[in-house]
Amino acid sequence: MKLDITEIPFSRFGSYFCISQEKDSGNVYIRDVHGGDDAPSQLFQVDIVVDGVEKEYEVRASETSLSFYLKGTSKRVAEIILPEEDELHIEVQDVELRLRATKGKYDTLMELEDGMYEYHIYPKELKLMILNLNGRMSVEAPWNIIGNDFIDMRLRNGQFVIESYRTVYQKKNHLPFNIGRDQVERLYQEWFNKMKKGYEETHYLPSVERASYITWSSVVHPDGLLKDYAMYMSKLWMYNIWSWDNCFNALNLGEHYPELAFAQLKIFMDTQDQSGAYPDFVNDKFISYNCIKPPIFAYVYEQLMERNDYFKEAHRLRAVYESTKKVMSYFDTYRTYSERLPHYKHGNDSGWDNASLFHVGMPVEAPDLASFLIRTYDILSSFAEVLGEKAEAERFKEKADSLFTLLLERLYDEDGFYGRVGKHAEKIMIRTSLILRLPVIIGYRLDKEIMDRLVLDLEENFETRYGLATESITSNYYKENGYWLGPIWAPVTYLFIDSMKRYGYEQAANRLRDKFLELTLVGGMAENFDPLTGKGLVDTSFTWTSSVFLLLLEDNLRGD
Repeated sequence: MKLDITEIPFSRFGSYFCISQEKDSGNVYIRDVHGGDDAPSQLFQVDIVVDGVEKEYEVRASETSLSFYLKGTSKRVAEIILPEEDELHIEVQDVELRLRATKGKYDTLMELEDGMYEYHIYPKELKLMILNLNGRMSVEAPWNIIGNDFIDMRLRNGQFVIESYRTVYQKKNHLPFNIGRDQVERLYQEWFNKMKKGYEETHYLPSVERASYITWSSVVHPDGLLKDYAMYMSKLWMYNIWSWDNCFNALNLGEHYPELAFAQLKIFMDTQDQSGAYPDFVNDKFISYNCIKPPIFAYVYEQLMERNDYFKEAHRLRAVYESTKKVMSYFDTYRTYSERLPHYKHGNDSGWDNASLFHVGMPVEAPDLASFLIRTYDILSSFAEVLGEKAEAERFKEKADSLFTLLLERLYDEDGFYGRVGKHAEKIMIRTSLILRLPVIIGYRLDKEIMDRLVLDLEENFETRYGLATESITSNYYKENGYWLGPIWAPVTYLFIDSMKRYGYEQAANRLRDKFLELTLVGGMAENFDPLTGKGLVDTSFTWTSSVFLLLLEDNLRGD
């Protein structure tokens, strides 16, 4: 695959290193995604110099190699690979490859031995060892009391290595460049062969290649707060792991990489607050509880059990079961007023940050949250049966029943589902958000008349050429590139398709599935998409979009 590093960073499974090119300036940067998306990521700007003059160049990248060519020529003058998770190798021929550090106040570079420089990056609590294996290296880094004024490194004719570590550097032998390239190519090919789900046609091949690479290259190795391999949402802008997002990635990994899939869920089970709440997001240095997403772990785990017997093993099921009980207790104890449904305190709680449902104020009783809780209680009841806890199974069933009754009493009328807001729980008159149609996930409980109306509503008011807009396109609140005020989102698409297929609306579900598959050929694997043009929006290298595409492609191949 020809990789455009302005849209999808060059990286590899397990690495915090990546390389991106800015669209506006054209500058290419070696980056590091430790610390999440609030931390600075740029390490070095890369330039090509010939006879002391900076030259224009072109970048040509594949999944496993990134090369530099003098502009207008076929001459490759430098190449970068990532043969190991914490090693970036550079090979240079006939030019100088200049690395200009984007350093901070206390960042310091020092030469420890000939051709061996240690770079301390203070804000990231990170160290780099920069090694000259067999080429020529020159460094200009004048010292000024507490750090270098600037750092300018020139690499010429040979192989060089940048290694990342936190405390103590351990010397090692490094692979010759060509052997390192072959090694990483084998690793990626193994991943690609499993991710393509047996797809052998050419039509969706560009999307298969893009989705496979994004999911592979967005994984980082255990470090800091991360105790296992973790799939970031992206290494372009949003390099954290969000709850919700991680569940869709786990679902896609479940068949061929069950250990990695379970690790994505365990990240949040291991960081669960004493109150029962999962973090909003996690990275190697930080855990945030600012917003609490609705529970979908049990929903995803039930599907993982359908995909792989690995997830049926009692100790894993027990871990998810016990953790999910704590989540439910959190919503019951801390997010529910007497005789009301559980509520959101911010749009970000729902994952639909700026949806029109939340334009009136907070807190909001929302039918999607109630539906997720009902579905989870029903699944917990089935898990309890499997685990031999009959009394608990009955208790969870009763909880689901009572919530369902309250949902229809408080948030449903002749015009459909709606929300309530504020301390007096006033009815919200805005009903144009797709979020109000998410009770389809409990279609097994709804009267057929209600489900029929929901599906018809989706078809008449939300379905576009490319799928389900998140705000009705005729709404006054609809906004082009409006995040949750119109653009299509992959996880929401999956929830609707999965629910409609399960509860008797297969034809409509398959139509939406195929529209989303086609959408990726237009907009790539972006965070979200314009529902009218298909253009990819915001972060253009998103894992949960990639994972949903691969799941829906598999569904299409099965002919379900």
